[in-house]
Amino acid sequence: MIPPPRADLMARRLTAAARRAGFGSAALARLEAAFRLAMQPRASRLPDEHHPDYLHPARTALILLEDLAIADPDLAVAAAVCETLRDELTTPLAAIQEVCGPDVAHLVQSVPRPASAGDELLEQLVTAPEPARVLALAERLDHARHLHLRPRADWQPLHHSTCTVYLPVAERTHPGLARRYRWWCRTFHRRYLF
Repeated sequence: MIPPPRADLMARRLTAAARRAGFGSAALARLEAAFRLAMQPRASRLPDEHHPDYLHPARTALILLEDLAIADPDLAVAAAVCETLRDELTTPLAAIQEVCGPDVAHLVQSVPRPASAGDELLEQLVTAPEPARVLALAERLDHARHLHLRPRADWQPLHHSTCTVYLPVAERTHPGLARRYRWWCRTFHRRYLF
């Protein structure tokens, strides 16, 4: 069950965005179930519902639906359960497969994880299938947009990897994502790192 009130409000916003994007009732139900699934580790490990990672799954899906006008139900559902930055908030793959289906589980599994990819992250992102790349880029973009709410020690490393790894991948993948990454890299540097 999603703890109220912020997660419940976000679930409604996510459903409304998906409905506007043309999702049918089955796709809407899968998306809501995916978000509820992703909220389970957050509800137990992030007691503060204002923590920047708390609503991350829905915001990632909203980047696809609202910012980029990508109305692919599997991609939106995968976005609602994708977490690559914090292992303790990752939804188990078996649960994703059970709730969201094998295609979504495979898509989530195809997204390179920065901690395990290490120096090969750029190569893994570039060679990933396009849906996995788009998902990885949307997921990192949401983390980047909320970087200023994280501890200051995280700012420089995450900004650096976002601008040197994810931005070049965005440039090769999607013009809307590339535009947003370029703007964020410049703006964050000017406001917080200069």
